Amino acid sequence: MDKLKEECGVIGVYVKDQNLASKLAYYGLYALQHRGQESAGITTNLNGKLDSIKDLGLVSEVFHEKTLDSLKGHIAIGHVRYSTSGSNEINNCQPIVAQYKHGAIALAHNGNLTNGENIRDMLEEEGAIFHTTLDSESILQLIARQYRKGIESALKNTIGLIKGGYALVITTQNQLIGVRDPNGIRPLCIGQREDGSYILASESCALDVIDATFLRDVMPGEVVIIDEQGLKSIPATHWGQKKLCIFEMIYLARTDSVIDDVSVFEFRRKSGELLANEFKGEADIVVPVPDSGIPGAIGFSSASGIPFSEGLVKNRYVGRTFIQPTQELREIAVKLKLTPLRQTLAGKRVILIDDSIVRGTTSKRIVEEVKKAGATEVHLCITSPPIKHCCYYGIDTPDVAHLIGANKTVDEICQYIGANSLTYFSEAGLKAVCNNQSRFCRACFNGQYPIEVPL
Repeated sequence: MDKLKEECGVIGVYVKDQNLASKLAYYGLYALQHRGQESAGITTNLNGKLDSIKDLGLVSEVFHEKTLDSLKGHIAIGHVRYSTSGSNEINNCQPIVAQYKHGAIALAHNGNLTNGENIRDMLEEEGAIFHTTLDSESILQLIARQYRKGIESALKNTIGLIKGGYALVITTQNQLIGVRDPNGIRPLCIGQREDGSYILASESCALDVIDATFLRDVMPGEVVIIDEQGLKSIPATHWGQKKLCIFEMIYLARTDSVIDDVSVFEFRRKSGELLANEFKGEADIVVPVPDSGIPGAIGFSSASGIPFSEGLVKNRYVGRTFIQPTQELREIAVKLKLTPLRQTLAGKRVILIDDSIVRGTTSKRIVEEVKKAGATEVHLCITSPPIKHCCYYGIDTPDVAHLIGANKTVDEICQYIGANSLTYFSEAGLKAVCNNQSRFCRACFNGQYPIEVPL
């Protein structure tokens, strides 16, 4: 589908039962599967000895009961990946594990460094050898090289050197460590189970699955260290204004997650509600493009009084890697993923709710299919403003030349996709959903990057 790609998801587990950590990490990764479907991995730590299983594929394809049983340890870190940095090869599967002077260390990383190439060049000039093409490995090398004064000092110095959006889970010796970038662009939260176990995860939905109670989000720039003494917080030492990625709320995060005290479902529902006030036209039904369009459609229907209807059925068994070698088969792939309900759509003026338009190719096909199903009119309403700029903080955005919002007017986009009308959510409306606060990065809409980006 023509969407911004989901970055990655990370999880960390600290438990007393050495047979339980890998299994909790496995179920947590299952809950985070939407954040990356190209590879999955888990590394366990048993008294400083690290073991890993990682491979290309979905969580269910990489792990099996016997493999999970072989991963022993009180600590586990896990990762699901979409390749925003580095190609999708088995060498680039995470967590990344390394041996260094003080033992073994493993790291799982969600995000992207804006100065990753410079850091890598610097390390290679000093003789470092890399085994992956990931900027994550540069972070691991920096931590290991600065460990002589202890892990806290190494982490502080590393945070001072790297720039970008990132959430890290790390294990070394007998510790589980979580790190969030100074701007909080990428999310990371803390949970605890009744047995006292601690969990770190990209989203709170992973905590719910493994019966962990949400405690709080890791603060921007904060480092948390979990060991047998409990949880220790090291506050941010490098200033940064909070700028959570707005697309976590619009599309990337799972609907049942809460990030930085904001319910993803409520954010999307309210966006649809305010978008209804901006729509100028008449229609018979409101239809979401599943799944992320559903809360927005609920809000739109509630505010407008136009009935909500399920008009597109999503096939949940078609993966992103479905073979699409020709244009004809690409068309078939869209039909496999979304099937219109003729009984709902025929003879109706339809408001179609979606979260974003990237290239416009999929929107064009969906509009065509809805009209083929008998809709007399299709009015496409998008719960975000036009995407006009690239992301450098961990979302795989097409080049600006391929962003339709950067190269065409709204009228031109509407004509291209074949809709009767096209309504984007205004930046003023989006700001209202954010309670007029500036704690979200909206650079993909307005080009105002919170951290300098590569030229």
